[in-house]
Amino acid sequence: MTVYVCEDSFDGILCGVYDAWMSRKGHDHVRLEIDGKEEMELFCQYEPVAVTPDKTEKVIRAIQEKISEAVYKKVYLASLSQESGRADMIYRFLIDGFCYGAIVLEMLHLPSVYEIFRLCRFVLNESHLLKEFTRFSRTKEGLLISKIGPKNDVLPVLALHFSDRLPSEDWMIYDEGRKRAVFHPADEDWVLLHMGEGGWREDLAMETDEEGYRALWKMFCNTIAIPERKNYVCQRSHLPLRYRPYMTEFQ
Repeated sequence: MTVYVCEDSFDGILCGVYDAWMSRKGHDHVRLEIDGKEEMELFCQYEPVAVTPDKTEKVIRAIQEKISEAVYKKVYLASLSQESGRADMIYRFLIDGFCYGAIVLEMLHLPSVYEIFRLCRFVLNESHLLKEFTRFSRTKEGLLISKIGPKNDVLPVLALHFSDRLPSEDWMIYDEGRKRAVFHPADEDWVLLHMGEGGWREDLAMETDEEGYRALWKMFCNTIAIPERKNYVCQRSHLPLRYRPYMTEFQ
C-alpha cells in the first residue's frame, strides 16, 4: 500500500488526488492521508505530496469539465471538515465521480457518496449555527471584531455570508483554533490571512464596546426569562455549550 501524505489544505488534498491517480498503481493500492493526522503503519510506503498550482488547476478543471460544478462544490465543502480521513474520502468519491459522471450525486447507496454528503452536512450545519451565534464588537476605530472556535474550517463559508450581510463595514473574524482570520475592508473583497501575516493580534486586543453590549444582553435575557420555565437541557440542544465562550451574552 502506498500512502500519499497531503498538506492540510484544499490544494494539498487535490495535489494528493493528482499524485495518487497519476501513479497508476491502482486505486486499491493507494491511500491519501493528511500530514500528522494518522499514525504510520507497517508495510506501507509513505510518499509526501508536493503542492503546486499546476496540479491543483488540473484536478479542478477535470472535476468541473468531466463531472460537474456541483461535485466540485461538494469536494470543496468536504475539504473544510475536521475529519482526518477526509482526503481519502474525497479521493474515493472522485473515483466514482469520474466513473458515473454528474449523476453520482444521486447515488447515495455508494459509500463514497454517503461519506461526502455526511462531511458536507457537518460543515454546513456548523456554519449555519455560527451565522446566528457569531458576535461582533466594535473598536474605537470602527472595526468590527469577532472570535470563533469552530470544529470545522468554516471561515470561508462565514466570509461569504457576512460579506453579503455587512458589505459596507470593516470587519474581521478570527478562528482561534487555526490561528487564521478573514478580513473584510468596507465595500471591497474579503481576504483570508494567517495571523503571522499582519498586525491583527493588536486589533484583537483593542478596546471595544463589548462591556456595554454585554450588560444589555444580560438585562434582556433576565427580563424576558420565566424562572419557573427554565429548561437547561432544551437550551443546550438549541445552543451547544462550545459556542457560548465566544458569545457576548454569556461572558
